Amino acid sequence: MKKYVIPICLFLFLMQTSFSQDTTSKAKCQFSLGADLVSRYIWRGKDYGNSPGIQPNVAFSVAGFKIGVWGSYGVIYNEVSGNYAEFDPYVSYTWKWFTLTVTDYFYPNTKSPNENNKYFNYNSNTTGHTLEGCLTFNGPEKFPIQVCAATLIYGADKGKDSLGVYGLGTKNNYSTYFEVSYPFTVKGIGVKPFLGGIPFGSSWYGPYGGVINMGLTVSKSIRITKEFELPAYVSIISNPQAESMFFVFGVTL
Repeated sequence: MKKYVIPICLFLFLMQTSFSQDTTSKAKCQFSLGADLVSRYIWRGKDYGNSPGIQPNVAFSVAGFKIGVWGSYGVIYNEVSGNYAEFDPYVSYTWKWFTLTVTDYFYPNTKSPNENNKYFNYNSNTTGHTLEGCLTFNGPEKFPIQVCAATLIYGADKGKDSLGVYGLGTKNNYSTYFEVSYPFTVKGIGVKPFLGGIPFGSSWYGPYGGVINMGLTVSKSIRITKEFELPAYVSIISNPQAESMFFVFGVTL
């Protein structure tokens, strides 16, 4: 029964907090849902799944709080690893220019998706979950800089073993990622340069500190009919540490 305590208590606390905020302040509740279709899933300079992907999302927000789930599922089957899958519930709170987010990253069994998922295993040494705390600053309209600092705080993020290999140790590594970006618009086209890096090595990001994610995203809504536009974007992404390049296309439904 202990393995259910963390997710159940977190869920009940967040729901109680959200509904309490709505009752006392008469704040507007809002549900949102959608999905992205991407040619590749690139996250913080790394390719996940080596496949086009479908990325659904759903969220409930009220009075600055947001509770949601984001996922990614590869559409091409790999004989070794199956179809890539990721399931990430999260909760966030926004106050003025700052947003604090806690995300629970989880990667189901992609070879046999109905077997050995063990979603409710939160034992630090054996869990497939990784919890992350992320603080984001979104600047004002006149200076819309975005800065984030994210640290993995629990779960499947271990330090070095006796041979110096990240991820095989017994202690949490607290892998940390920083990113700065500056979105702006040119004649109706969104432009967003970004630069991200890590201060030390990690099994998640790379063997040593440095820049792991830099590039440019360009976005534009494509008019399909008089009443419907399809948001689309392309990203050129480089990981200097891994010496890799990616060119990604995506649309939002």
